[in-house]
Amino acid sequence: MSAARRFSAKTFAALSVRNFRLYFLGQLVSVSGTWMQTVAQGWLVLQMTGSSVDLGIAIALQYLPMLLFGSYGGLVADRYEKRRILYFTQASAGLLALVLGLMVTTDHVTVNSVYAVAFVLGLVNLFDVPARQAFVQEMVGRDLIANAVSLNGVLMNAGRVVGPGIAAGLIAIVGTAACFYTNAASYLAVLAALAMMRSREFLPMRTVERQGGQLRLGLKYVFQTPLLRNVILAVAVVGTFAFNFTTTLPMLAHTTFHQKTAAQYGILMGAMGLGATIGGLVVAYRSRPTPKLLAVLSLGFGLFMTSVAFAPTLLWAEILLIPTGACSIAFVSTANATLQLNSSQHMRGRVMSLYGMAFLGTTPIGALLIGLIIAATNPRIGLFVGSLLTLVTGLGLVLTVRQNVRSTEKLQTA
Repeated sequence: MSAARRFSAKTFAALSVRNFRLYFLGQLVSVSGTWMQTVAQGWLVLQMTGSSVDLGIAIALQYLPMLLFGSYGGLVADRYEKRRILYFTQASAGLLALVLGLMVTTDHVTVNSVYAVAFVLGLVNLFDVPARQAFVQEMVGRDLIANAVSLNGVLMNAGRVVGPGIAAGLIAIVGTAACFYTNAASYLAVLAALAMMRSREFLPMRTVERQGGQLRLGLKYVFQTPLLRNVILAVAVVGTFAFNFTTTLPMLAHTTFHQKTAAQYGILMGAMGLGATIGGLVVAYRSRPTPKLLAVLSLGFGLFMTSVAFAPTLLWAEILLIPTGACSIAFVSTANATLQLNSSQHMRGRVMSLYGMAFLGTTPIGALLIGLIIAATNPRIGLFVGSLLTLVTGLGLVLTVRQNVRSTEKLQTA
C-alpha cells in the first residue's frame, strides 16, 4: 500500500462505518448552511445597529441556555435514545432558520426578533450538543472515537470555509434572507441521513434510569477525576475568551480594516476555516489525544491568535488566521476525544454536556465581555485579551503535565 493510501485509510478510518458515513454526509451539507446563517446573522445585526455590544448580545443569547442548563441537556442524552433527540433538535433548528428568513423577506425583522430566534435556537442546542457528542461513540465505538471526533471537527470547519464564502456572495447579490432559507433546507439532509441509519449497527450503550441527584453526581464525577476536570477548566477559559470570532472578526473587518461589505468578513472566516480543516485532518491522522498535546496546542493557538491581533494589514490577518484555525480545531478535537475516552459510558452524556457548557455555554459571558472590551478600545485588543488568556491556560496545562510526570516518577522509584 502506498504512503498516500495509508495516510488516507488512517485519516478517514471512521468513515468505513456506514452509520457514521451517513451522519458525516448529512452534516457536510448542514454545517455549511449553519455557517452561512452565522455570517448572515452577524452582518444583519451590524447593518441594523453597527454595535459590537449588540452583536455580542445576539451571540450570547444563542448560548445562554447552554450556560444555565447545560447539565440537564446532558442528563437527557444519558436517559433517552440519542437519534430520537436529534430528529427533534435538527428539525427545530431548520424551522427557526426558516422563520428568520421569512422575517427578513417581509421586513418584519428587528434586533429583538433576532435576539428571540437566537435564544430559542440556544434552547434547541441545549439538547442537541450533548446528544450529538455522545452519539458519535454509539456509531463508531471506542477504537475509532478520536478519529471520528477529529473528522467531525474537519467537517465543522470545512463548512466554515464554504459557508461564509457562499454567504458573502448571496448577501451581496440576493440579501441575507437567502442564507437563512438555504440553512433551513440543509437540515433536510441531516434528517434523511438519520432515517437511513441501521439501528442494529449501533453499539449498545447504557441508558440511565430516572432518579434524584443525577446532575449532582455527574458534577462530582468530573471534579473528582483530575484529567476530566483539568480539560474542562482549560476549555472553559479558552471558550470564554478566545472563541469569540463571530464577534471579533466582523468588527476587525468592519472597524479596523474599514470594510463595508460582508465579502472580507467571509474571507476572514474562510481563512480560519481552511486552517481548521487542515488541523483537523492532522489530528484525525494522529488519533492519539494526550494532555501534553493539549498543552502544546493551547500555546500554539494563543501565539497565532496574538499575531492576528496585531496583523498590520487585512491580507496578513487572513494569512495568519490559517495557522490560528489549525491550532483552534486541534485543541477542541483533542479536548473532546480526551473526555470521551476517559469518561465512563453511563456518565458520558453529562461529561459532554459539561464540555458543551465550557466550550459553548461560556459564549454569553465571553461575547459580552469581548464586545465591551472592543467598544471601549478596539478589535485588536479584544483579540489580544483572548490570546493572552489562552497562553496562560497553555502554561497551566504544561505545569500540570510536568507535575503528573514527577508524581509518576516518584511512584516508580518508591
